[in-house]
Amino acid sequence: MTKEQKSSILPIAVMFLLFFMIAFVTNFAGSMGVIVKEQFKTSNFLAQLGTLANFIAYACMGYPAGIILKRKGYKFTALLAVTIGLVGVGVQWLSGYAGSFGIYLLGAFISGFAVCILNSVVNPMLNTLGGGGKKGNQLVQFGGSCNSIGGTIAPILLGYLIGGEVSKAQVADAAPAMLIAMIIFMLAFVIIFFAYIPEPHIETAEQRALAQQNKDTHSPFSFRHFVLGCVAIFFYVGVEVGIPNIANLYMSGEPTIGAVVAGTIVGLYWLMMMVGRLIGGAIGGVVSSKAMLQTTSCLAILMLCCVVFFPQSWVIAFKGVELPISMIVVFLCGLMTSVMWGAIFNLATEGLGKYTPLASGIFMIMVCGGGILPAIQGLVADKLGYFNSYIIPILGLIYIFTYASFGYKNVNTDIITE
Repeated sequence: MTKEQKSSILPIAVMFLLFFMIAFVTNFAGSMGVIVKEQFKTSNFLAQLGTLANFIAYACMGYPAGIILKRKGYKFTALLAVTIGLVGVGVQWLSGYAGSFGIYLLGAFISGFAVCILNSVVNPMLNTLGGGGKKGNQLVQFGGSCNSIGGTIAPILLGYLIGGEVSKAQVADAAPAMLIAMIIFMLAFVIIFFAYIPEPHIETAEQRALAQQNKDTHSPFSFRHFVLGCVAIFFYVGVEVGIPNIANLYMSGEPTIGAVVAGTIVGLYWLMMMVGRLIGGAIGGVVSSKAMLQTTSCLAILMLCCVVFFPQSWVIAFKGVELPISMIVVFLCGLMTSVMWGAIFNLATEGLGKYTPLASGIFMIMVCGGGILPAIQGLVADKLGYFNSYIIPILGLIYIFTYASFGYKNVNTDIITE
């Protein structure tokens, strides 16, 4: 093992940790809706504003994050992200003691900035640290597994911190989890600061000047299948987040179910996503992205129709409580949503060539759907009930199925992409 390979071990481990934090912080914001609803006596719509604030930051920061990464490099961008993350989680922690809904939303928005920047840096950094190729892709896949673990732990941990007294839940109850997040961010800052991180892709002033002189008349938006794919990503992230968030609000508010069981079910949803990603990775070499997306979106539609139409009297014993079968269907949906991001990304960027890096940045902006759709679903839940609100993700999945069937085709093959 060379000196450079040895020096990469620590930053690789830190990137895995940051992958974990991306999902932990994001899912933490979604699960906090249960506490926010009780402490501040909000509606389901307002309870989802924390998630909206977290994800709307992507719309604000997606493109700038790419520019910062290109001009300042991995190390600077990673340090900036963990610093902002520390501030964001810290503000949310303070909101519990200040008793302010506004301060909580501010903290969620700041955390969203951090997660957006982290998402922009961890994937290419791991690929670079692995030397690209199969090794780089392998590291990214391992990082994705860490991401799923963080997503699984967050709702379960928060459910246990709330305990059985949901009506008395306070943001301050989640303080231990937020303190852990802040400690991890501080530790990551120190390690990244002193670690060697290669910087092969920093854009020089000369390169920027040359790019200005040779402006391209085309962009990713010149491709119809990419534009339709952006809409699919918007819906997908909203579906992925809305399914467990609304289920968590429903179950936590039911005296016969409670926050502990709710957190466990939501955690199982994210665990199923990890299982689905492992299966998707195993069969990805023989099953096309089109077939994978068509199959999973169709099955997810059928599952959510069961959530809407199954009688609530159909229950099953789970951890000593009677749980509607619909909620079991909810966590199984994680198997279906797990592979959709990769499949949509693959279909939408097919044939883009040199426009692919910019397309990736635009995709990060469309992640804001993870905040907008759950808020709309929360509003529908206020008006029509929790179970009927799942019509929103069903509509999103219908669009995704349509995209996988027809919209994915590249009809702009005349554009030069080399």
